[in-house]
Amino acid sequence: MGLQEKLLDDMKTAMKSGNKIALETLRMLRSQLKNASIAKGEDLSEEDVVGVLSKEAKKRKESLELYRQGGREDLAEKEEMEMQIIVSYLPEALSEDELAKIVDKAVVETEAESLRDMGKVMGVVMPQVKGRADGKAVQEMVKKKLG
Repeated sequence: MGLQEKLLDDMKTAMKSGNKIALETLRMLRSQLKNASIAKGEDLSEEDVVGVLSKEAKKRKESLELYRQGGREDLAEKEEMEMQIIVSYLPEALSEDELAKIVDKAVVETEAESLRDMGKVMGVVMPQVKGRADGKAVQEMVKKKLG
């Protein structure tokens, strides 16, 4: 079963159980996936779906931090619940060791020697870790390896 089918099934379950937050979140996700599909002009691949879900999780994480800074704990809680629901559909995140191995391999592959070669390394690493590692974490790791 693909992610989109799983989202639909879980949305039906949330409707039946009366779980309002899950229902709202799943409807929003399905809407974002439909918009992405329309923008692309064809059905989304599983990789595209993971990309959309990752982007939505990242939005929630950023909003969560801003709400906490602003002292809006009520809104922060809602964002955190939504983020947890979204993250449950994403592939398991890479550990720091796994990410380091991928970055090391990419540095060797691209023959990168300095920070000027960071773009080459990022270009090789990001498609491999899409949806499983945060771009900022990858960037920091690459900087550390090349710097």
